[in-house]
Amino acid sequence: MKIRYVVLLLTLGLLVAPSALRAQKKAVPPPANAPRQPARTELLLDQYNSEVHVLPLPADSTVVVLVGRNQPLSSKTFYVFQQYDHALHLRQESQLEVPDEFNYVRMCAEAGTVYALFSSRTTPGRLWVAAYNGRLGQVRTQQYETRLSREIVELKALDGRLFATVLLNDQRHVTALLLDVATGQMQYLASIYELLPTQLTFVADAVSRRAEYVLSQTNGRKSRLLLKQLTEHGQLVSSEFVQAESERSLITAQLTPPQDTTARLLMGTYSLRDPNYAQGLFATDLRPTGTTGTKPPLRFYDFLRLKHFFDYLKPQRQARLRQRTERRVARSVPPLRWRYRLLLHELLPQADGGYVLVAEVYYPHYRYNSYNSMMTPFNNPSSLYGSGSSRVFDGYQTTHALVCGFDRGGNLLWDNTFVVENLRRRELEEAVRLQTLPDGRLVLAYLDEEKLRYKLIDRAESSPNDHQVPIQTGLDPTRDTGPEHASDTWQSDLLPWFGSRFVASGYQRVRVGRGPDREVFFLNSVVF
Repeated sequence: MKIRYVVLLLTLGLLVAPSALRAQKKAVPPPANAPRQPARTELLLDQYNSEVHVLPLPADSTVVVLVGRNQPLSSKTFYVFQQYDHALHLRQESQLEVPDEFNYVRMCAEAGTVYALFSSRTTPGRLWVAAYNGRLGQVRTQQYETRLSREIVELKALDGRLFATVLLNDQRHVTALLLDVATGQMQYLASIYELLPTQLTFVADAVSRRAEYVLSQTNGRKSRLLLKQLTEHGQLVSSEFVQAESERSLITAQLTPPQDTTARLLMGTYSLRDPNYAQGLFATDLRPTGTTGTKPPLRFYDFLRLKHFFDYLKPQRQARLRQRTERRVARSVPPLRWRYRLLLHELLPQADGGYVLVAEVYYPHYRYNSYNSMMTPFNNPSSLYGSGSSRVFDGYQTTHALVCGFDRGGNLLWDNTFVVENLRRRELEEAVRLQTLPDGRLVLAYLDEEKLRYKLIDRAESSPNDHQVPIQTGLDPTRDTGPEHASDTWQSDLLPWFGSRFVASGYQRVRVGRGPDREVFFLNSVVF
């Protein structure tokens, strides 16, 4: 009977030979435009007993890594700064003695100096900063008693000082804190003090010694933007309002960097009625024009006017959406109200003098925990009415990334979209990264576990959204372990580096053909 069953399977073509199975498992060839991964460094670290923070320095083509190792049978963590060259070879390292009470918060850099900020677990408002000079191999530290600060939400360096966006202890106000690393002095900037839910962005430049802030102000129905320019010492230089005269409200925006003295553009998002959701983009040139010194009007671009914004939808749904809009326009009905949230990246200068704006479209994601109706009402009040559920925040889900090109006057030239998959993060921070290629094209990319997903952008031309390559292992020619591949990846990230390079990083479990598997923290150079 068994022989007849096998014969029947062979006849029907249902029994596949082992060689055919191996053929099916062959890796899909990479796309023709796939990036190279010429270098990889592995640190033998376990994610549960260590922490690693990566910061590329484009100015000198190096990568600085802050490594913290937990000590057995102790609550103390030992830190070290490591600096790697363009080939990811270890150039030098410097020990960092961090007091036991502090946890890592953020890193930033200017020129060749990296700043690591730590916050006290025991004393609210106490901060500790380490400044690492890679060229000299020196570390300077300072401690600050800010008293009122609760959370650092953004950090930038300017001429040896740190500008930190701070949420205060009352959890109702946001302000700016200036930390002088050389002297240990600190001050709250009285000119930056806003009631939540204000949104705040800022740019800083060491050459002009200026920091410029964009703050949103709202009365719950309509919102406007307040622009403030400060010196490197935190002194207010100028202040101006930007608002729309129509029913539109300005939500948030980005300024061109201060070092570009020939342009001063403001680009961001606007809403209709509800200041929580974006209806489209706006742009304006802040420089006065003509003999009267008047400023150009704001230009508004509804998402529907963009060529590629709705590419994340299926074609049939896109067509229905545009038909519905055309009918509303024909009847002179108010436009559709979109409910999109956008995270704006800093403006990226282009070789032609214009700027590129990238915005990640996201929404808060929740998971639902169901309660068993067999629980007693005392343990589960919802069981009084049968089974129930609770909603738990589960991070921010990104659907697509919008990329737009503007000229030096703030006119929209083109737009494109990168439709993403499996992109969720706990904090509202940038996840899709951008680099400019030598031929003028752009590449948008991010890490999805062991895969690098990317899209090449040539202005408004359509192109595939599904290009991907695996993060390569086994780049060490001295290791004879046979074929190997990554089976699990945690805390992965992709950061722009220099030229057309990114640096990919994260914890990884590597399966090998010969020998034991290994768990590492990896750094991969990714070159387009």
